[in-house]
Amino acid sequence: MQDVKTKSLIHYHLIVFIFGFSSVMGALCSLDAIPLVVYRMTLACLGLAVYFAIIHPTYFKLEKTLWVKVILGGLIIGVHWVTFFHAIKVAGVSLTLSMMATGAFITAMIEPLINKRKILGYELLFGGLIAVGVGMIFQAEYEHLYGISIALLSAFLSSVFTILNTQLVKRGRAITLSFYELSVGAIFGIVYVIFSGNYTFEAFALHQWDWLWIGLIAWVCTSYAFNISIKVMQHLPPFTVMLIINLEPVYGILLSLAIWRDEELMSFRFYLGFVIVLVAILLNGIYKRQKQIG
Repeated sequence: MQDVKTKSLIHYHLIVFIFGFSSVMGALCSLDAIPLVVYRMTLACLGLAVYFAIIHPTYFKLEKTLWVKVILGGLIIGVHWVTFFHAIKVAGVSLTLSMMATGAFITAMIEPLINKRKILGYELLFGGLIAVGVGMIFQAEYEHLYGISIALLSAFLSSVFTILNTQLVKRGRAITLSFYELSVGAIFGIVYVIFSGNYTFEAFALHQWDWLWIGLIAWVCTSYAFNISIKVMQHLPPFTVMLIINLEPVYGILLSLAIWRDEELMSFRFYLGFVIVLVAILLNGIYKRQKQIG
């Protein structure tokens, strides 16, 4: 049993590393955000469809009463990815991921409103620390105000999607929900591209290594990583999962520094703000765990 937990722990670190790498591949890809997301969602849902057809045909079944929320989830995750990759294009990987790190705490702040409970004192304390960290990042990189704002919007949408899916997985299989959410997002993305009149075939043309980055984002970072992460999380406690997930922006920032070096290097104030955000999120998780144990 211990061997299974150790393998799961290592495997989940790999999955989170892959999630962090998706931001780097998005930056390397020459496509704009919307064409990139349309490719990602379309290829990812096709990958899952092939997996279902060969291994688990029953995974195609979805309860009819879930369709409204699944459609909503597909729209939210689609817009989340568009804002995420757009922020990367205009502000860079490090800035975008530093804002995405606030997603876990945004989720914690939204949840009381949805469940109609009071926000606890320690939640306000850690929220204040995160606000200080984000404020330092804003001051350090004020010229990227637009990109930072888009990244924060992306983090907010990610939180809303997480809360929605937390409710949905109680009634449906997670990977099935993901398949249909990806399908809905892909369909709406394609419809938007066709009828908006803002895109030509050239906008979807793949250049140089684009086909590789898109394939990795769609099949490795989405279809594969999502499916495996669900299986691995069954052998890990929620607290461990939370701690590892918070390493995603760290992995992504380190990768971006390794690839672009000085081009991606930020000021000391930026990294100090990012550390404050990360530490506040981790302390919030540790404090919650201690309260549950106590």
